Amino acid sequence: MLCGENTEGLSASLEDYLEVIFHLEQSKRVARAKDIAEQMSVQRASVTGALKSLASRGLINYSPYSFITLTASGREIAREVIHRHKVLKEFFANTLQLGVEDAEANACRIEHAIDPTATERLVRFLEFVSICPRTGDDWFDAFGRFCKLGLQTSDCLACLKLCAERLQAQRLTEQKG
Repeated sequence: MLCGENTEGLSASLEDYLEVIFHLEQSKRVARAKDIAEQMSVQRASVTGALKSLASRGLINYSPYSFITLTASGREIAREVIHRHKVLKEFFANTLQLGVEDAEANACRIEHAIDPTATERLVRFLEFVSICPRTGDDWFDAFGRFCKLGLQTSDCLACLKLCAERLQAQRLTEQKG
C-alpha cells in the first residue's frame, strides 16, 4: 500500500508509514521497525528516519528498540488516509471498472493528493449511483461493456426500457407491502 504525494504537511511517504503502523497495530497490537521495513520493502535505516520525523510531529510514540504506536493525532491521520484509499479504490474498481491491481495502484497515488471535499463528494456519488433506480449494478455492468465494446445506442434504449420496468415492479411491490 505504498503511494503518492502529500496532505497536512506530511509527505506521501510519511502518510504511508502511518498507514502501515495503523494496520500493524490492528493485526499485532503494536508495530516494530522490523515489521514496518518488511511491509514497506525498505531498509531499516529509512524506517528509523521516518519514525523520528513522525515522533517529532507527535504522531507516533517511538524510542529506539521499542514498539511503535500511533498517538491520537497519528491514528486520525492514518484513518483519513485509509478512508481516502478505500473510497478511491472502490471508485476505480467498481465505477471505472479497472482491474484490482490498477485500482489499488491509482488509489495509492491519488489518496495523498485528494482533498476532503472531493473525497466526500466521491462518497456521495458512489452512494447515489448505488441507490438511484436508473443506476445500480446493471448500470456498472453496462458501463463495463461500454468501455470494452464502445457505444451501442440500441443497448441504451433496451436498458432504459428495463430500468422503467424494474422501477414500475418495485413500486407495485412497495404498494402491496
